[in-house]
Amino acid sequence: MTLDKIRKIMGAILLVSLIGLGFVQPLQDYINIPTSVTVFEGEQHQLSKAFPTSLAVTTINNDVIETDNSTLSFRAEQSGRSKMLLQMAGVPVKQVDVRVLPDFKVIPGGQSIGVKLNSVGVLVVGHHQIDTGNGKQSPGEIAGIQVGDIIKEIDGTPINTMNDMTTFIQKAGKTGNTLNMIILRDEKEIKTQLTPLKDKDDDAYRIGLYIRDSAAGIGTMTFYDPASKKYGALGHVISDMDTKKPITVDDGEIMRSTVTSIHKGSTGEPGEKMARFASDNKVIGTITRNSPFGIFGSLHTPVKNGIADKPLPIALSSQVEEGPAKILTVVENDKVEEFDIEIVTSIPQKFPATKGMVIKITDPRLLDKTGGIVQGMSGSPIIQNGKLIGAVTHVFVNDPTSGYGVHIEWMLHEAGINIYEENHSYEEAS
Repeated sequence: MTLDKIRKIMGAILLVSLIGLGFVQPLQDYINIPTSVTVFEGEQHQLSKAFPTSLAVTTINNDVIETDNSTLSFRAEQSGRSKMLLQMAGVPVKQVDVRVLPDFKVIPGGQSIGVKLNSVGVLVVGHHQIDTGNGKQSPGEIAGIQVGDIIKEIDGTPINTMNDMTTFIQKAGKTGNTLNMIILRDEKEIKTQLTPLKDKDDDAYRIGLYIRDSAAGIGTMTFYDPASKKYGALGHVISDMDTKKPITVDDGEIMRSTVTSIHKGSTGEPGEKMARFASDNKVIGTITRNSPFGIFGSLHTPVKNGIADKPLPIALSSQVEEGPAKILTVVENDKVEEFDIEIVTSIPQKFPATKGMVIKITDPRLLDKTGGIVQGMSGSPIIQNGKLIGAVTHVFVNDPTSGYGVHIEWMLHEAGINIYEENHSYEEAS
């Protein structure tokens, strides 16, 4: 019989004996302790909030952690893996696996940013009928092209902008040729043919489609990693306003923006930040990814928020607590301010997922100014106990004081930052 089996049997016998004598608390203590925990270097971690006095902890390999039996806690000394034994009356009853990650910090954002996205190909956002003199028709509909499709290629030539299409349309119209098109629909390529028709009203050839090749808006910066120059913002995907489908990014840019006014939110009507791009129109970073967790790319120059410009540690989803927290955001001009919120619920997610937290605005000043969470606030970093834990994402339409937040763990993953393996160094933004 292995030592581990002997330990489990002895622990079970001890627990049953204590319960038989009326000591129920030791069983509750035993159940509440996790079998595995993940922490960062230098962190002090308590295995139980109301620590069980009936248990004591010792390490199997103490090169990674230092334990404190008075609070049933340990301090992570260096990255690596370790094991701890929980004992009751000197008898081992439970083993806890500990994973210690390398120390990692990022600079929180809060700045209002302008966003410009260029899509892959040209997005179809609607159909329209052409008056050909022989009735109204839409060549795009005839060709089976749907709203939300992306026109990727015409006659073997890649299409990136609406201007790219104009030459092909007029040339095919004049020669009577059809256009051989490749479109993207739900990430699948579809081939079709389209014949432009002449609009009798302006004597120009049309394809009967409304199209768009770019999008613009505002949001909030969430974090900046000074080591890799990578950033994350918004906390949710950017979708086309007409098709409601996520925009597939070819490239894009971010720049500073200034909040000019606030449309206050109310029940059933979300509010909105009204903003304009900074007057210098200076590009401060690129956009390379538009995902359910936000937009991501690299910054050309570091950015400052003026109130929290030092790198902060992050919290894993399992470390976020219900209770008070703060957000950083802009409600006037370009001044980043700190406001009180409450983490109502937090889900310790094991895999990337959105809507990891429910948050509620509690700051009287912010409620008076905005009514709660408003459009343009998405991406505002959430800070709790001196750690960056996530970002604001969505507002509840029927309760603008509340909404969802996403865990920072998943935004970092989408940004291409591996907090589990990479070594990072830090430098102050300048």
